[in-house]
Amino acid sequence: MRKILISAYAVSPDHGSEPGLGWNWCVRLARSCELFIITEGEFRDRIEAVLPGLPQGKNMHFFYNPVSDRVRKMCWNQGDWRFYLHYRMWQKKTLAIARRICREHPIDLIHHLNMIGFREPGYLWKLTGLPYVHGPINCKFEYPLAYWDGASVGERLKIRLKDRISRLQMKYSGRFHRAIHRADAVITASSDSQRLLKRYLGVDSRMINETGCDDTLSPHAAGEKEGLDVLWVGRLSLYSKLPGLALQSVAQAGNPRIRLHFVGPGDASGFQAQASSLGIADSCRWYGVIPHRNVLDMMGKMDVFLLTSVIEGTPHVVLEAIANGLPVVCFDTCGQGDVVDGNSGIKIPLTEPEDSARRFADTLNELEAHPETLRKLSEGCANRLKDLSWDTLIGKVTGLYDELFSQH
Repeated sequence: MRKILISAYAVSPDHGSEPGLGWNWCVRLARSCELFIITEGEFRDRIEAVLPGLPQGKNMHFFYNPVSDRVRKMCWNQGDWRFYLHYRMWQKKTLAIARRICREHPIDLIHHLNMIGFREPGYLWKLTGLPYVHGPINCKFEYPLAYWDGASVGERLKIRLKDRISRLQMKYSGRFHRAIHRADAVITASSDSQRLLKRYLGVDSRMINETGCDDTLSPHAAGEKEGLDVLWVGRLSLYSKLPGLALQSVAQAGNPRIRLHFVGPGDASGFQAQASSLGIADSCRWYGVIPHRNVLDMMGKMDVFLLTSVIEGTPHVVLEAIANGLPVVCFDTCGQGDVVDGNSGIKIPLTEPEDSARRFADTLNELEAHPETLRKLSEGCANRLKDLSWDTLIGKVTGLYDELFSQH
């Protein structure tokens, strides 16, 4: 059995996002590989509680490199740039741990797995003589300027500065360039990221979404009921998730049979006021943060999943919607643009907010008027499951490993 050294800062059996990504990759790779996993220690208790119950648990060896609670708080506070300094220090310690592991075990391949952002590439590329895989990485940073509507001057400057810094890092970060050019294989999380990596570094990469579908769920079939229940899930964020655009779309639809359900963290008061001003307050339901199991249950009762995000990796909630047979309406961008096809949802182009609201409105009205289209898309979700399943994703990764082993 091949021995793989993995750097995965975030690994947890009980979370989604980055920690869930790390866990799902590792627990599935361990079915065919013996893994030596360096991770942060926040979820150590849960990892060690779950491992004994896994048949492949004996193939997963964890090495913990913990940080302070203060640094963990920075990590959870997305957008806190102070975290990157501490994350860089964490990566330096990870290199020392990795060197010790390589001295004590006959490692066959090194894989820098997550975090998937490109800004901090770590230091495992310094280990020579072994195949090195980097990614999946998400290089999406060019915020579509047309969707800044409503931002203050200060907020516009902040977004523009972040984009400028990200572009400079992509072009000139010496460590990032050395890590990518040292890699025997680079995995990108979306076709957008694949194109940006090719444009800025001239590097070809394998496009493998960072997250997969749970194909053990039982997709629901669109039911016979009056109206259209639309589910929106995410952080109530003005400039990336764009819940206000969802409200504008429902208002433009002018259809009292369309009901919009919001789930996720954040201050909803401003958006509730917007719904009232648009005259659709009675068409909106606000749930805040609810248990993950409840979100999945809601998906079984909804008709459409609406994603208005314009800056993403591959939102795992989109995979969950498809796994539940819930057709997705979204922008044709980021990871969702790769995941959703014409049989499992409807994608609209990024243009400008007014046009987007009209296109979303027309799409929702069309789906409300034609339940047979919903049923067809729901069936298409079931057919899409195999291509998007975790087993298919990990099969691509182990196939990549095999290629590298044969080359070395």
